[in-house]
Amino acid sequence: MKKTFYHNFMPSKEEEEEEASKATNTRLQTTRVLVEINDVHPPPILDYNNPWNIKKKLIQYEVVARKFVISFTNTFDHIFRYWTLAMANHVVLGHRMSVVLWDATDEKNPKKYCGDTVYFEILPNDDYVLACMDLFKDHSLNVDDEIGLYWDLRSSSFQFKLFLKAIQ
Repeated sequence: MKKTFYHNFMPSKEEEEEEASKATNTRLQTTRVLVEINDVHPPPILDYNNPWNIKKKLIQYEVVARKFVISFTNTFDHIFRYWTLAMANHVVLGHRMSVVLWDATDEKNPKKYCGDTVYFEILPNDDYVLACMDLFKDHSLNVDDEIGLYWDLRSSSFQFKLFLKAIQ
């Protein structure tokens, strides 16, 4: 199922009464709720020969923060559509979601990252970050390094691959 935000422009009776009881001149805020909708098209079948549907060059913020920034669109198209509504809502509401990340750079010997330092969360601008400090350190990741990410349904984990180290 696809996840999307539903914008609520009309306050409920309870919200109106609560606002009236505060007796202030502030206007009600438009709220948004994450909902599941039937997708017009089924989710794309992941091509495991080339599954890297999130490819990018690292930017300065990512290297300093040791977190991969994943756009709002990529998150909803390639991650949340495979998560349960409860999992996606947990992150959308501002909580960190502990995740597992597999480094598949060395395909014969993938490395697993998990624990308190591996998590997925929302940024104030509605983009998302995947944090894995040890991965950044292990690969000495730098600005303009080319990487790939995807959510693997089979293992319910993120997959990472370093494609190209930038020339420093």
